Amino acid sequence: QVQLVESGGGLVQAGGSLRLSCAASGNMFSIYAMGWYRQAPGKQRELVARITRGGSTNYADSVKGRFTISRDGAKNTVYLQMNTLKPEDTAIYYCNANVIRSGLSADYWGQGTQVTVSS
Repeated sequence: QVQLVESGGGLVQAGGSLRLSCAASGNMFSIYAMGWYRQAPGKQRELVARITRGGSTNYADSVKGRFTISRDGAKNTVYLQMNTLKPEDTAIYYCNANVIRSGLSADYWGQGTQVTVSS
């Protein structure tokens, strides 16, 4: 089992910045990758950014150059630095941990944190 606790959401004006944090606990050794997803009202949940155990990252095209995912292994925490925020970035942001154990993959989710960008 993996537990995820997010923090750092809030209200910001367009062009501003926020940093989201996701603290993980539990069976850390089984985590293959961690990432951030978001879901806006009336839309499907989508991948924002992801970082693997080996440090490889990938981003949604809509956030490339503006968002950066990073991790602090000592704190078991993943961060999402969001710069130059736009109103279309408004959504609930969810932390995700992808676990691989005995060849099987499973996903764990945080409770979500609201990000609202005003124009």
